[in-house]
Amino acid sequence: MKIYLDNAATTKMSKAAIEAMLPYMDGVYGNPSSLHSIGQAASEVLTNARKQIAECINALPEEITFTSGGSEADNQALISAARIGQRNGKRHIVSTAFEHHAVLHTLNALEKDGFEITLLNVHENGIVLPEQIADAIRDDTCLVTVMYANNEIGTLQPIEAIGEICRANNILFHTDAVQAAGHMHINVKEQNIDMLSLSAHKFHGPKGIGVLYAKKGIPLASLIEGGAQERGRRAGTENIPAIMGMAAALKESCAHLDNRAKRLHILRDQLIDGLSQIPHSILNGDALNRLPGNVSFCFEGIEGESLLLLLDDRGICASSGSACTSGSLDPSHVLLAIGRVHDVAHGSLRLTLSDENTEEQIEYTIKTVKEVVAYLRSISPVWRDLADGKREFIIK
Repeated sequence: MKIYLDNAATTKMSKAAIEAMLPYMDGVYGNPSSLHSIGQAASEVLTNARKQIAECINALPEEITFTSGGSEADNQALISAARIGQRNGKRHIVSTAFEHHAVLHTLNALEKDGFEITLLNVHENGIVLPEQIADAIRDDTCLVTVMYANNEIGTLQPIEAIGEICRANNILFHTDAVQAAGHMHINVKEQNIDMLSLSAHKFHGPKGIGVLYAKKGIPLASLIEGGAQERGRRAGTENIPAIMGMAAALKESCAHLDNRAKRLHILRDQLIDGLSQIPHSILNGDALNRLPGNVSFCFEGIEGESLLLLLDDRGICASSGSACTSGSLDPSHVLLAIGRVHDVAHGSLRLTLSDENTEEQIEYTIKTVKEVVAYLRSISPVWRDLADGKREFIIK
């Protein structure tokens, strides 16, 4: 038996996505830039997919640019906003300390190019306050970028309020919505979003395809030169099968969003309640204002890597944080940002659910995590010192 609880890293492709892709692998296989009939057939379905995705977030079709995924979309959004700001003499950007590395590393690169970056501290509940954004904005601020939902601890940010502040100050607002798209209602107009990134494989679509939404009138900097595809915003022949799979997956996810969220809320809270019974454990992020399927815990006195390996041996696929940094020995920057100390942050576990998970799987997971944590603590010298009073517990 395998229980997959790592849906924040990637999701299983839906049947709707797979079925949507197949005709464009051996049927309508033309290059949409070609003038012949097969090419024009591909161009037509590309237009339809763009419209379908735009409708899911209340955007215009011409505001949708296809990318290779969320990381590329984040890069293009930030670099585009920076170039716009530079032309207007504005070289200050506001973000948070717990963004995805696709944002943080791009900000580091922009800082080397002379931009000043303000990274706001995040409260222990994993939420940045709109007032923090307002206080950080300066006359030379050209961009605010705040993720919609955190990829590790699942907390939801006050996107509409932040966007309203940016709109009032005539500042571009970008949100990395990779974890939110297909799981939360998104309306770029009502939420005052100027640019938004999403990635298909987070909502049961194929890997290697994503979208950058940019409000009409925002000139995007092309990161890839070589052709006029995507209205000159991204060179390279469009990946029609993947785009069709993404469009189908997003449409299906948005159509069933409320029902799925209601069910996942129940399983999520069941999991949180069960794991909270483990002594000296703590939930990461706000208990309620989080993604329906995200559960993140820290357990004192253990190493997260050992926990993951033993859980996998017992049929549970999980992670300790972002899949993009799983090879790093450093503790999660997200957990450090919300105030977890190094020793505690190393003992983290992220469980992220999908519609395929069952109540029985959740009960088995709770039972297994309890047993594995107890075993790891029984062989841990650190835990022995804590239990003997030689060291003080951090998680009370």
